[in-house]
Parts: sequence; C-alpha cells; structure tokens
Amino acid sequence: MAVNKKSALFVCLGNICRSPIAEAVFSHYVRERGLSDKWHIDSAATSDYHTGKNPDRRARQCMEKHSIPMQHKARQITADDFKTFDFIFGMDENNIKDLKRLAPKNSTAKIELLGDYDPEGPCIIRDPYYDDDDEGFEEVYQQCARCCKAFLDKES
Repeated sequence: MAVNKKSALFVCLGNICRSPIAEAVFSHYVRERGLSDKWHIDSAATSDYHTGKNPDRRARQCMEKHSIPMQHKARQITADDFKTFDFIFGMDENNIKDLKRLAPKNSTAKIELLGDYDPEGPCIIRDPYYDDDDEGFEEVYQQCARCCKAFLDKES
C-alpha cells in the first residue's frame, strides 16, 4: 500500500450482503472524486460462513441497477486487517462487538459503526439476507450511499 494512502474495510457477518455493498458504493464515490490512488478499500466477514463466494444475487442486482461495479469474493477478517486498515466499519452492534473481540492488542484500526455517518439515521444497517424480496438490499444501498458520502466528505 502506498504511503499516505488511507484505507477502509467494511465488515458484516457473512460478507455477501451489506459489507460488499458498502465496499462497492464507497469505491464508486472514491472513483467519482478522482481519489482512487489515495484509498485502499475492501470488505470482510466476522464469520467464515460464505468464504470464497460471490455476493448475494440480490446485492449484485441492486448494484447493477445503480450502475455500480461489484467485484468481490467473501473473506473472513484477519488479524493483519486490524493493522492494515485505518478504518474498520461494522454494520450493526454485533459486528462491532465481534470486531472488538477479534482485534489483536496491537490493532491500529479505528473501529466504527458505518451507520453513525448517516445524516438521516438509523445508525444500524439491517441485514437483508433472510428477506423474501430485494427491498432490504435497496435500503442497505441507500443507507450505505448516505454514510459513505458523509464519511468521504469528512476524510477528504
């Protein structure tokens, strides 16, 4: 990673719904602002349930609808991530609790709830995985869009 490059890791339970959407949305805004050479962006899971899998079909369809590329394979967070990334964003309180439990003593990452940046609230980005339709994925996209814009405004 280049010197002075900022880094953000988006984390949820399985890394196939919320966190890859957040990663794709944040990457999209970084590209739009011409900041791609200034950011390292990824997403991960607190569990190993879906390691190596593509994002959920509904998440991919939502990103296609908004013309945002999504290239990701689910992975579990590692101890190195806590030193590599400046910011690690959880999507809900359970993610934050798991991240704090998993963080090694020498962690340098700032662990935050992504939803804390939502100017409209709520601060929890609800998991749409068990929904019967794709409406929850659109809600996740909208929340992530607001949060990522607000965070990027603060960090740029």
